[in-house]
Amino acid sequence: MRDRAKNLVAIVAGNLLVAFAVTAFIVPHGLVMGGSTGIALIITHVAPLPLSLVVLAVNGALFLLGAALLGRAFAASTIVSTIAYPLVMSVLEALPLGELAQDHMLAAVCAGALMGAGSGLILRAGGSSGGTDVIALVAHKKLHANVSALLWAIDGCVIACQVPFSNSEQVLLGILTLSLLTIVMNKVMVMGRSTVQLLIFSDKYEEIRTGILAKDAGASMVPIEKGYTHAESKAVLCVIPRRKLWAMREMISAVDPQAFWVISEVSEVRERLTRRA
Repeated sequence: MRDRAKNLVAIVAGNLLVAFAVTAFIVPHGLVMGGSTGIALIITHVAPLPLSLVVLAVNGALFLLGAALLGRAFAASTIVSTIAYPLVMSVLEALPLGELAQDHMLAAVCAGALMGAGSGLILRAGGSSGGTDVIALVAHKKLHANVSALLWAIDGCVIACQVPFSNSEQVLLGILTLSLLTIVMNKVMVMGRSTVQLLIFSDKYEEIRTGILAKDAGASMVPIEKGYTHAESKAVLCVIPRRKLWAMREMISAVDPQAFWVISEVSEVRERLTRRA
């Protein structure tokens, strides 16, 4: 129950950030958008309706489509965002948020960063923003098409439909916002889980293994064959948090100044916990 409550709070907070970004930066500066928000913006250009109401109608229709064709699991992961996003937006629309940024570029950057952070929180908590994702997932299920390509194609069509209502600067800044959204979202999804992997080659691999274990880190021994002499040896593999990297490098250099090692980025590490008798 505690985990579910934590995930629910994260999903609501994520929708709050996305709604704030749209209300404070996207709408006042006329930036183009993809997804269900972009569809709602197209409709509001034709019919003078509150954006939050149109978003609710669009998301509701897509939610019903997804629930019918993708099952209850999809509906359970989407229903919170389907309701929370337009509800929060309706509250924020009553606030004077349009004057927070006077510069269009600043508005685009703020919108991309906030929407990326919000989307990352939603996905990290196991939720889904729904919207046009439903169309891509249904098409994937029926046609076995690539979901990522479908999402880009749908967003491209939504943005293209907004071109008649926008100038070139608004279109370009909208594309910048979507690009920044993707970058920040990916960062937030692995935030706190990002680590580094060390692969260490040294004749003193046993001493290095002992030093790693002494620093409360795990180590694996990888059998290798030297390329020049064909002699069999072992390499040491370990995955550590970034904060331990400097101390680990100092330890390796102290044990074997001639050691050769490779440092790689690791997005996420999953541990399998076992109970020992």
